[in-house]
Amino acid sequence: MLQRIQSIFLLVCGGSFFGLFGIPFASSSVAIPNLLSDMTYNIQDSPLLIGLSVLGGLVSIIAIFLFNNRVLQMRLSYVVTVVSILLPLLAMLLIYNEGTITNQANQINDEIGIYLPLIGLIFSILAARYIKKDEDTVRSMDRLR
Repeated sequence: MLQRIQSIFLLVCGGSFFGLFGIPFASSSVAIPNLLSDMTYNIQDSPLLIGLSVLGGLVSIIAIFLFNNRVLQMRLSYVVTVVSILLPLLAMLLIYNEGTITNQANQINDEIGIYLPLIGLIFSILAARYIKKDEDTVRSMDRLR
């Protein structure tokens, strides 16, 4: 049911998570061993980042089809919100640890991929807000009957 605005928000949120498979988090002008050996830092460099990205994307896409159960849909959008907070924090932690171990942290540049989960965060919060608004409307109509 794509007529509802929260479905569009959840679709954009899922797209932001799946977009991470093509956009790097960080790049470096020199090859740093382990995580930045290819001079780019993607989600493919860490299994935790892949797991969080797939989890966030799948949960947001699945939540679109749960329009009949708005309470569950709202809870799933909260899960996506938590995942979209954890994903960039974990990525920055891994990048920072790798840069400080090799003393080359000043040569690491952030890319657009580090900000993509924040777009997912904004849209998951908006989706939760509109799902709550729909639930309140339905409950007020039930009170009138």
